[in-house]
Amino acid sequence: MLDLLMKDILGSPAILVGLFAFLGLVLQKKRVSDIISGTLKTIMGFILLNGGAAILIQSLDAFGKLFEKAFAIQGVIPNNEAIVAIAQQTFGKETALIMLFGMIVNLLLARFTRFKYIFLTGHHTLFMACLISAVLATSGVAGALLVVIGSIILGALMVFMPALLQPYMRQVTGTDQVALGHFGSVGYFASAWIGKRFGNKARSTEDLHVPRSLSFLRDTSVAMSLTMTILFLIVVPLAGKEFVETQLSGGVNFLVFSLMQGITFAAGVYVVLAGVRMLIAEIVPAFKGIADKVVNNAKPALDCPTVFPYAPNAVIIGFLSSFVAGMISMLILPAVGLKVIVPGLIPHFFTGAAAGVFGNATGGRRGAILGAFVNGLLISFLPALLLPVLGSLGFENTTFGDSDFGIVGILLSYLIKWFS
Repeated sequence: MLDLLMKDILGSPAILVGLFAFLGLVLQKKRVSDIISGTLKTIMGFILLNGGAAILIQSLDAFGKLFEKAFAIQGVIPNNEAIVAIAQQTFGKETALIMLFGMIVNLLLARFTRFKYIFLTGHHTLFMACLISAVLATSGVAGALLVVIGSIILGALMVFMPALLQPYMRQVTGTDQVALGHFGSVGYFASAWIGKRFGNKARSTEDLHVPRSLSFLRDTSVAMSLTMTILFLIVVPLAGKEFVETQLSGGVNFLVFSLMQGITFAAGVYVVLAGVRMLIAEIVPAFKGIADKVVNNAKPALDCPTVFPYAPNAVIIGFLSSFVAGMISMLILPAVGLKVIVPGLIPHFFTGAAAGVFGNATGGRRGAILGAFVNGLLISFLPALLLPVLGSLGFENTTFGDSDFGIVGILLSYLIKWFS
């Protein structure tokens, strides 16, 4: 039963968000037809979002393999899913209990404090629960104390991190109805802060002037297709035609493969944006029931692609800027005695893109570039500093990727040592 609850229900973001939408509509005493429609459309929006993300990951994974082959890079590749899969073998029970009770703490804090955020990104809740259980266990904390401390920390993070970002989230979305629930918050906050101080809000990425002869680039999907195709065409010759056609493309010509991967990437972004629009259109009205009946003025804290539709140009600019920072960091890390962190395309795309949107909201084009670059530095140096904290998990050639995992893991480890 616990396995069903944690993995199949609470561990599925689509079902979790659908349940909250269902509850909100029921509390508003909507008609049965409206409840069914709203719940199913909310779940459908999340499925679209996840489906688009899967398409993106497929393209980014292919590019990552090409990149590693082309430049013969060896090092640790941050990947949340991979490190969690490894950690679950040792800390599965602790992770499940921390996740369950952490969500209860989230609801209690939202009900009885001024932080009215309900964190709905289920997979990131799982990832953070896993990190906390691993760090506590590695530091010598065990049993009921581990679960109690971990649940309180997780529940607090689930309300405080969205609250940290909400002033900037209002600038991104133009509303106070939706929050961001994604544990890359420190990177997004840094991007917005940098944009505000060093950028120019009036010069938005979305106002880029495009000559008439290049008017087709005004279509974000076309621009993304061409950008990614060019990146593939740069890396493919370095990786070698034979490697591409025997290891990646299944015999498809390397040039055709590059073109199709570029278009696949843009298609993934398109599906993500469609899912986000459907999700927001359903979840915000449904959440009114929870806001009125259970948690006054509750705000749903949603995954980072939620902000992508508000500045599509900043999405690709942020990704590229974050990735460049990762490349530069790869050269600096060994020089300062840290493990080489290979730029992971997945964390650099999702967090870099969101950082670009936040940087653009406060500082325009310069804010998007500089803010996402800082995010890229954070998700390169923090994983390297986190590795020793994870004990034996740190030697599996992967680690947690997004900024909050590094901050929380490192601070928690030092706090435990200080108290002990």
